[in-house]
This record gives sequence, structure tokens and C-alpha cells, in this order.
Amino acid sequence: MVGEDDVRSLCLALPGASERLSWNRPAWFARTLFARMWDDTVLTVKTNERDALLATQPGAFFVHPHHEEYRTLVLVRLGRVDAEELAELIDESYRIANAVRSRT
Repeated sequence: MVGEDDVRSLCLALPGASERLSWNRPAWFARTLFARMWDDTVLTVKTNERDALLATQPGAFFVHPHHEEYRTLVLVRLGRVDAEELAELIDESYRIANAVRSRT
């Protein structure tokens, strides 16, 4: 079972990633926020596959009403994903966070 320490290791292994608190919870930033512990067992990430994840794995993924308007955010129950899936989710979230367009 994966947990916060696994999240931390995966996030901090990414280029330019740093950790700081967001809403009094551990969060990881590169260009912008890309992962945040929602509580001790739930992680918030960005994904372009939210609808598919919610439809195919409702036990692992869910959305809090707060996230409804943010189409890329999804909550992940860490006890319901394995290390490989967690790494893929964090990597995708990192890529999305770093894809912010420049203002040129």
C-alpha cells in the first residue's frame, strides 16, 4: 500500500519540484502546484483523464464538490492504487502543471 512517504519521494524526484504547505497540508510544486495531500490517505492531482478514472475506478478516485469546477483535479485514495499507478498519476500532474503557457 502506498502512502504519503511514497508520494513525497516520487514528487521530490521530479526536476525543480519542492515541498511546502498548502492549506496546512503537504503539497508539491514545480512551476505550479501539482500534488497535495487532501488528508492522510487522499492525494489531489491533476489529470486529463478525470472522467475515465471516475467511471472505471470509483473506489480509487473521487471528486469533492470543491473540485467540480476544476476539470483536471481528482482525489486519489492512496490505499486503492499501487506504486506504479501512483507514479503515473504524479508524473502526469507534474507535466500538466508545467505546461502553463507563457505570456508572450
